[in-house]
Amino acid sequence: MAGSARRTGRPRSAAADRAILDATRSALVELGWSRLTMGDVALRAGVAKTTLYRRWANKNELVVDAVAVLFDELELPDRGSLRADVEGVVLSFAALLERPEARTALMAVVAEATRDEALRTRIRSAIVDRQKRLVVLGRRRAQARGELPPDPSGPRGAAESARAEDLIFDVIAGAVVHRSLVSARSVTPAWARALTSLLLHGLAGGTGGTGGTGGTGGTGGTGGTGGTGGTGPLP
Repeated sequence: MAGSARRTGRPRSAAADRAILDATRSALVELGWSRLTMGDVALRAGVAKTTLYRRWANKNELVVDAVAVLFDELELPDRGSLRADVEGVVLSFAALLERPEARTALMAVVAEATRDEALRTRIRSAIVDRQKRLVVLGRRRAQARGELPPDPSGPRGAAESARAEDLIFDVIAGAVVHRSLVSARSVTPAWARALTSLLLHGLAGGTGGTGGTGGTGGTGGTGGTGGTGGTGPLP
């Protein structure tokens, strides 16, 4: 029988995976990208090097997955409004980036990815694409509340929705990463409110005017009832 000829291996251990990914982040903080080796990770995790290579083909894949599991911790609890949801996820993301293991690992893989197309692809699939789930969830909630218009029907509507979700993710993630890692400045609640106003109401609403209840639609449909946008310039 074909089934009896099929090879069966030892089930993958979730505990071993956690130990390996924890060890990877710890080693990155202490050693940096250039000095980190698969052998060092195996020693720290208490597993054989062959165990690592059965799961990850190289250091690049291992480090990306070690970062990705941290980002998977991000959640989007329903805070009752689009404005509150956006402010909440901005602050949660910023808090994650304040953790040394997240900050060091993310900066390391991004820097290395400038020279490695395969690594960039893995970052997109393991981190970026997975975290767009938060944007999808936030938009659907806002649409259900009537804060955002529904997506158009059909393939064209699906394409427009995907473009909007990409743009919203890029704006929020890019702003927080730049603020935290490039400018090395704190993401405060006041900054999160100002960024949210800018996202919901555009430049005029986000820099001193009132946002009103109409908002701007555009490709992201980011108007709605999020309150006033006049929080002043970004601090």
